[in-house]
Amino acid sequence: MSKLIAVKNEITHILSEKLIPFWLERSVDTEFGGYLTCFDEKGEFTGNDTKYLVTQSRMVWGFSNLLEFAREEDKEAMKAAAKQGARFLMEKFWDEKYGGFYWQLNRDGSIADPAKLVYGEGFAIYALSEYAHTYGDKEALAFAEKGFDLLQLYAADTLRGGYYENIDQNWEISPAGAYAGDRKSLDIHMHLVETFTTLYKATGKEIHGRKLKEVLDLVFRHMINREKGYGYNQFDLEFNQLPAINILRTWNAERETNEVVETPTDTTSYGHNVELSWLSDLAIRTLGCDRTEYEATLQKLLDHALKHGFDYENGGVYRDGVADESVLVYDKEWWQNFESMVGFLNGYCMYGEEKYLDAFLLNWDFVKKYFLIEGLGESRQLLSRDGSPIISNIGNPWKGIYHTGRALGECLRRMAILENK
Repeated sequence: MSKLIAVKNEITHILSEKLIPFWLERSVDTEFGGYLTCFDEKGEFTGNDTKYLVTQSRMVWGFSNLLEFAREEDKEAMKAAAKQGARFLMEKFWDEKYGGFYWQLNRDGSIADPAKLVYGEGFAIYALSEYAHTYGDKEALAFAEKGFDLLQLYAADTLRGGYYENIDQNWEISPAGAYAGDRKSLDIHMHLVETFTTLYKATGKEIHGRKLKEVLDLVFRHMINREKGYGYNQFDLEFNQLPAINILRTWNAERETNEVVETPTDTTSYGHNVELSWLSDLAIRTLGCDRTEYEATLQKLLDHALKHGFDYENGGVYRDGVADESVLVYDKEWWQNFESMVGFLNGYCMYGEEKYLDAFLLNWDFVKKYFLIEGLGESRQLLSRDGSPIISNIGNPWKGIYHTGRALGECLRRMAILENK
């Protein structure tokens, strides 16, 4: 417990005194609205002005969900930052003709890509729900509910279950192949669990809880190897597994990288699986449903990552592997490692087994030493296995406050629970 208290103090300082102020001082686009997200390792704006729906939404979410951790002198500024970002989503990203949110805008709010990606639609719903829940904004909640209704109307696969993921502006399904109109993925459906959890928290409406339970059960039924404890990656529309390809308009296709998997492969992401464990646990708790059918799988997702994807020599979680065979990519990306801290600590809260606490502490040591940039409180994007920087930018069109801020906040919430036991 003394070690945990020390870590809690470190994380509290970084989140409240460094990370939140970093984004609060730099990210609000005072000229056009929304947020600037592209910063180098010194915290300097790089000039990239692209505004993706997913990242703009995550910034709104961050300035809402993390309010409880902000310094008193920052709280009004956080509310203002969240409010202007929410207005930017509702006024600039919203498609008045067809409904739903555009995928990408230019800095000035003009349309760059009008597609309706379910990944982005989900995060807009998620952000506006969290903003409405924190600040009591009824208009934002109404937009979140409209977004949800449109997903049910145009994106839900009522024949086979789940959701089509890549959709054009007019809600027609995108072509097959690189535009992936013929594929479904664990990533998008996992984040819909997250979205519907937050929407249900904000509204308490039965339909939102029912759709949350539906997508959660679909993930567990079709998208996870429940015997061994890892998630599959991509599927056809009937949920048959497919080798993963790079899909346009995704982080995997657009990110800077080091190691790559050239041949389509049925990969699994260790950090993604750990994230799935804690997000599913949160969904189950929010629903208040019987957790018996989920419990063993929640733990196996953690154990598989510990066995196959955790670096016990250096600390941290590898990026990708093949099921329970071997690691494919030894690079360490920021989001997997931050989300894994939450997942392992959540595992310790749930099961009380020291291996999860040990993994959390090792993971935190690696994150603190190599990912976090001292003085700024934010994380580099990508490291080699030993922690050497490969890509050191703090922010880009896909990277903002979300994974780092959320992980630190969720860890603090769990450490508070452990302290009070």
